[in-house]
Amino acid sequence: MPHATAATAWAALAVAMGIGRFAFTPILPMMQEDFGLPVADGGWLAAANYAGYFIGALWAIRLRLPHVTAIRAGLLVIGLSTLAMGWERQFALWLLLRLAAGIASAWVLVFVSAWALERLSLAGRSDLGGAVYAGVGVGIVVAGGACLVLTRSADAWLWLGAVSIAITAAIWPMVKGSPAPAPAPAPAIRWNAEFRRLVLCYGTFGFGYIIPATFLPAMAKEIIADPQQFGWAWPVFGAAAIVSTLVAAPVQRILSHRSVWIWSQFLMALGVVIPLAVPGLPGILLAALLVGGTFMVITMAGMQEVRRVAGSQARALMAAMTAAFALGQILGPALISVLVQAKGGVAAVLALAAALLALSAVSLLRRETERA
Repeated sequence: MPHATAATAWAALAVAMGIGRFAFTPILPMMQEDFGLPVADGGWLAAANYAGYFIGALWAIRLRLPHVTAIRAGLLVIGLSTLAMGWERQFALWLLLRLAAGIASAWVLVFVSAWALERLSLAGRSDLGGAVYAGVGVGIVVAGGACLVLTRSADAWLWLGAVSIAITAAIWPMVKGSPAPAPAPAPAIRWNAEFRRLVLCYGTFGFGYIIPATFLPAMAKEIIADPQQFGWAWPVFGAAAIVSTLVAAPVQRILSHRSVWIWSQFLMALGVVIPLAVPGLPGILLAALLVGGTFMVITMAGMQEVRRVAGSQARALMAAMTAAFALGQILGPALISVLVQAKGGVAAVLALAAALLALSAVSLLRRETERA
């Protein structure tokens, strides 16, 4: 049943990415208010999650677990670590919990992508891939909506942890074995220039988008004090992610997966730098629309492009790309933390991120032109 597969994967990604990865973003301003958490410490908490994501992605390359087991284990760790964030008050424990959530999120993304895309392809319903990745945007909207209603960060963590565990319990029996047997460890990658290009460009995407993706609500909070207004930046980001993946799925029947990736990355570069050109809340909301409207499209198109070019090595290359993405995410918040302490602003990092995104899109475009 392809629709059941898509719905299950959709829910799993809503938990793993929308909550396990990105719940921290709208909760960060609340933690700053509740505990006086400095922006620099927020950057290190974000970096811990991305370090976990990097470790989890590398681990997934040779992980000797069936897809079903890895997905279930990852979802369970995400639910428990999210709950624990609401119980603990020690910064060192927060770092460990965000690290664990990052590892589990990488497992779920890699194994859900391999599991769901394979099943949908075998059923002749690859068009449902957009619905799968829309789950990330749904999770982001849920997390952002919760933070609009709840006033304490501990309550937000506890509520989102409970939601994660409830969704995990609901889809647990739906995560079933693949109809076609797959080898236990992913085949080793036989590296070539194209594989290296994909990994490098995907890593650049991770660095480029993570700065607004982590700090948009905090940036909005600096501009306007009312949480009922600045808090909308993150739900707008998530709503754009939902709509864009659903729109991009049929577009990929006309354009190649790679072309969708390229033009989405150009738009993202514009979104990253636009707060520097458009001051105030309008710039923040435009960034939320452009970055939120492209980051899951790039993920979806990138994973589908890997299936096209890598064949039996697809899962290993997906994991390698996810690891590169995570490495870019580690560098982004860490650089923010250093520059905020040194210069008190993020303008230089935003400009650098936009330039790297545009350059990597040009690299992908040149290869696409050569192939055509």
